Amino acid sequence: MRRERFPHPVPIGPSRTADGWSFTVWAPLASSLVLELPGSDLDPVDMRPDAEEPGYWRAEIEGLSAGSLYGFRVDRGPLRPDPASHFQPLGVHEPSALVDHEAFHWRNLAFKPLTMGEVILYELHIGAFTQEGSFQAAIARLDDLAELGVTAVEVMPVAQFPGERNWGYDGVHPYATQNSYGGPQGFKAFVDACHGRGLAVMLDVVYNHLGPEGNYLADFGPYFSARYTTPWGLALNFDGPHSDGVRNFFVQNALFWFRHYRIDGLRLDAVHSIHDEGPHHFLRELAEARDVFAQETGRRHLLMAESHLNSPRLVEVYAQNGLGLDAMWSDDFHHSVHAFLTGEREGYYQDHGSLEHVADTLEHGFAYEGQLSAYWKRAQGVSGRHLPPQAFINFLQTHDMTGNRAGGERLSTLIGFELAKAAAALLLLTPYTPLLFMGEEYAENNPFLYFVSHGDHGLVEAVRNGRKREFADFAWNKSPAESSEPADPQDEETFQRSKLDWDKRWQGLHARMLAFYRECIRLRKLLFTLANTSPHVDKISAGTFGPDTDAAELKHGLRALATDQAGVLALDMHFQAGHLLVIFNFSATPLDRLDSLLPRAPFMTEVLSSADARWGGPEDIITGRTENILYCPPASALVLADERLASYLM
Repeated sequence: MRRERFPHPVPIGPSRTADGWSFTVWAPLASSLVLELPGSDLDPVDMRPDAEEPGYWRAEIEGLSAGSLYGFRVDRGPLRPDPASHFQPLGVHEPSALVDHEAFHWRNLAFKPLTMGEVILYELHIGAFTQEGSFQAAIARLDDLAELGVTAVEVMPVAQFPGERNWGYDGVHPYATQNSYGGPQGFKAFVDACHGRGLAVMLDVVYNHLGPEGNYLADFGPYFSARYTTPWGLALNFDGPHSDGVRNFFVQNALFWFRHYRIDGLRLDAVHSIHDEGPHHFLRELAEARDVFAQETGRRHLLMAESHLNSPRLVEVYAQNGLGLDAMWSDDFHHSVHAFLTGEREGYYQDHGSLEHVADTLEHGFAYEGQLSAYWKRAQGVSGRHLPPQAFINFLQTHDMTGNRAGGERLSTLIGFELAKAAAALLLLTPYTPLLFMGEEYAENNPFLYFVSHGDHGLVEAVRNGRKREFADFAWNKSPAESSEPADPQDEETFQRSKLDWDKRWQGLHARMLAFYRECIRLRKLLFTLANTSPHVDKISAGTFGPDTDAAELKHGLRALATDQAGVLALDMHFQAGHLLVIFNFSATPLDRLDSLLPRAPFMTEVLSSADARWGGPEDIITGRTENILYCPPASALVLADERLASYLM
């Protein structure tokens, strides 16, 4: 007889029952576990071991209500919050509070989850997204995002962290929504408001480590592994003794967000630091649990992984020994574009910098498919050419890429307005899943810096010194344009400087940039919904293509840049409805004879030029067709379409 697979999924934490509340805690090494109820007249309750689920303890109790405080003592130790607490109203060190999830009235239940091909992501930090820094204040800005045209917000982690300001990756209560943002009710109201505007919500979750302050999971069981470390401390125990309970804890966490908050997908932080050498990788177990949940509810949820490994296995199907996720972040696209446009070559940018790297990411997904990496000092990556473009998430800016600079500078600050527009077209008018970082759409020039509000003074000093060490591989602090020291993460002013200034959206070049982003997103939606198909994208890292170059060679060939044409990239895309050509002139020299560069170009119609005065471009530059000669100004993008496709787009 074939035995049932172990472990079984086990819901954990508090839950409502017909007569009261039940509590389930995983503490496999404990001899005793006591539930205490501070502030009530009820006596402590001895938890009982579950006879059918080894390592789990249970109790049921009447006389409690939403908001009641509780905690646990393991083997008569100090009172600790619930590892699966749903709310920490008094902070990370204090008792947990009960949440009645059935009490929230959802208004937008008809929202239809997105497929990966429909996703246009907008990453935001709740604390810095508005001056107030709350879920409620963020709701007031959702109309702006809907008008921009993005289809999904990606919310940086909201799991309870120490203090009131933090990026969120120091969270220590994975099930509890940050109290200073508005807690569980505030987050549900935010998600419901997003759905009411047609916006999906993707939540950033951290399954590779927990923060140091207020981290009491080790009191309950072997959540952590001494076999591995991460850059942020001990790794979680996904493959050692008693790891089944740890795996269940985090799988149940994902389902918790889907079930109680109607989250549409998860962004899985730094999965390369999820160490699992077991036969059934945790990420696959997570994806399979998601699939079962979808069968039960009829709603499929997306799983997107951040990884620097360039590993297609993350998104390959189970039958290919894949892990079954939906998409992965593409560092190669960002590093290639950033290094090329800024000239920075320090740290991880040393592997990038040529336009060919940019072109490789647009044709193949990755620039590194097994080539030797100077930064990693080994072969980097595996080919992902067989994957669909929506499996790659491309971006120009993120919290990491901006906030992990000494000065927190945004890309438009580094490269200027015109190049930033051309880069936006490169991101949005290619078939990969695009991600915008909050404020990017209007060229926000406030920095985004790293900030914390720890209560442990020793930890604060460790964080300050750690930030300085992190910048040792970079030359940013040697530049006259940037500060010699990184901003103090603990200083509240660092946090205040990182907030968006929404008034800029309607001013000068900021308003022009916003209009340009809107237009690019409009074109993107038209292009990549045609017959629900993605184009075949090829690179022409542009040299001089003469009139004798045939279509096949132009489509598939890669040519070296001519010395007088350096900095030019052309993308040739074919749809069922027609043919698109996008030319990027990243140089300081205008291209005034595109007919000699690209023979088909003069017979196509201009759809968009980033240099147009409508988008704040130079007013004395004439764009478009003049006597059958096309002109592409410096630092610009030019979009051309054949007659059939142009009539659809314009």
